[in-house]
This record gives sequence, structure tokens and C-alpha cells, in this order.
Amino acid sequence: MKNWFLAARPHTLSASVVPVLVGSTLAASAESFSWLLFGLTLAGSVLVQIGANLTDEYADHDATESKKKFPAPHKVIALGLLTPLQVKRGALTVFALATLLGGYLVWVTGWELLLVCLLALATAWAYSAGPLPLGDLGLGELLVMVFMGPVSVLGTVYVQTHQMDWGQFFVSLPVGGLVTAILITNNLRDVEEDRSHNRVTLATRWGTGWVKTLYLALVLLAYLIPVALMGAGWVGSWAWLTWLALPLGLHVSRRVVAGGTPEFRHQTLKRTSLHHMVYGLLLSLVFLLEAWL
Repeated sequence: MKNWFLAARPHTLSASVVPVLVGSTLAASAESFSWLLFGLTLAGSVLVQIGANLTDEYADHDATESKKKFPAPHKVIALGLLTPLQVKRGALTVFALATLLGGYLVWVTGWELLLVCLLALATAWAYSAGPLPLGDLGLGELLVMVFMGPVSVLGTVYVQTHQMDWGQFFVSLPVGGLVTAILITNNLRDVEEDRSHNRVTLATRWGTGWVKTLYLALVLLAYLIPVALMGAGWVGSWAWLTWLALPLGLHVSRRVVAGGTPEFRHQTLKRTSLHHMVYGLLLSLVFLLEAWL
């Protein structure tokens, strides 16, 4: 179980948890919430990401045999903790479970959700697998921004309320932006390895300087959008609570700019994920308070 826990990459799972938390609290502020739908949506979202992580582990080892790869704890195949076949079967299993949960949500919500579920599953698989992995074509950051931001947040809102609005769309942007920041730190850590294997990411295409600037822009976006929403009258002054995460955001931003060894960058990756989780919890709290008060 410890090996599977490592393979699931728990330090990245805020990317699938936070969008569901934010979308669910948005629904609660609109006075529409079901604990059952919340639990199923959260479980499905986490399973899809675990499936994507396992697929990435299998495809990465299959393509490179882990040569010259940073020996992160989640590299369970390279470390001899799990076999490639076990990881492949694990990915298929969690995708199957996610499909079952998604099927039930489509049944109780409507056929419109089916398209979202199919796109999410297809993207999670095609990100690392297939003849042309999307993550190796420089599309990773865009896909993560879209699917872990607006698609996940608004999809969660729709499951609960059967409707969406533009205010909720703008709330989803910092959620997706900070998930994208997690991917950026991952690609900055692996930039030398990716270049040696001819993988195209924004870091290998643009250079680390431009990608670090993008990281800073995404962090800035996360703190400006709540202020803009307050100015538009869409949310109350509770939105300032998100700024409690700013010291952590500044800390990880300084680490990203500083660079360092792959181990240092790996720790920065973990702290970027922590920043995303803390920010997401505070953003969720904003809408809970809006609902209660």
C-alpha cells in the first residue's frame, strides 16, 4: 500500500481536490448542495488524476527506462517498488472506477456532463500516453489550466446546481492558474532531462526565464481576481481571506526564481502544491461564509 501511495503522487493531489472544493462551496453559496454528489465528484476527480499520474509513470519509464531521471520517491518503477505491468493495471483500474462514478453522475445530472467526463478521461490518458503524448507537445500547461480550472470547477457547480455563470468562471481561473504553477515547477525541475529526451514543454521551448515569469504571473493572478470580484460586487469582503496564503505564495515564488538543484526544485514543487491547497481551502472558506452569513 505504501508503494501505491507513492505512485499516486499525493503531493500533487491538491490539483484534483481544490477544484471540487471550490465548485462545491460555490454551489452551497447558491443554496444548492448534496453531500452524496460532493463525495462522488471528489472521488471521481481524485481517481482521474491518480490514473493520469500512473499513466505518466508507466509511459515515462517505457520511453526512457528512467535513464538520467531525477530519482523522485514516486518513480516506483525505477526504484523497483512496482513493475511496469502493475502500474499499467493500476492505471486501468482507477480509470475504470472513475468511469463508474462518472456514469452515475451523468445519470443523475444529465447528458451534458457526459462530454465533460469523456474529455477528462481522454485527456488524462493522452497527456502521457498514445503515439503523440499531449504533455510532450508543449500543451501541458494549457490543458492543465483549462481542465483543472474552469472545466473542473464549473463541472462541479453544474453537478450540484445544473447551471453556471460568468462569476463562477472567473473564480475558477486562479484555481487553474495555481495548478498550472505546479506543472511549471515540475517541468523546471526536469528541464535538462526533457531536453535530453527531446520532450517539448514550455520550459524547453521558451527557456526557464520566460517560464519563471509565467509562474509569477499566475501567482499574481490568483490574488488579483478576488479583488476584482469584490470590485464587481460578485463577492463580499470575505474574499480578502485568500490573501492569508500570500506569504506562502511569495516564499515559493522566490524559490522558483532562485532555481537550484533538482532536489531543491522538487521541494519547491511540493511547496507550490501546498500553496495551491492552502489558497483553495481559503477560497472555499470564502464561499462557505457567503452561504452561512
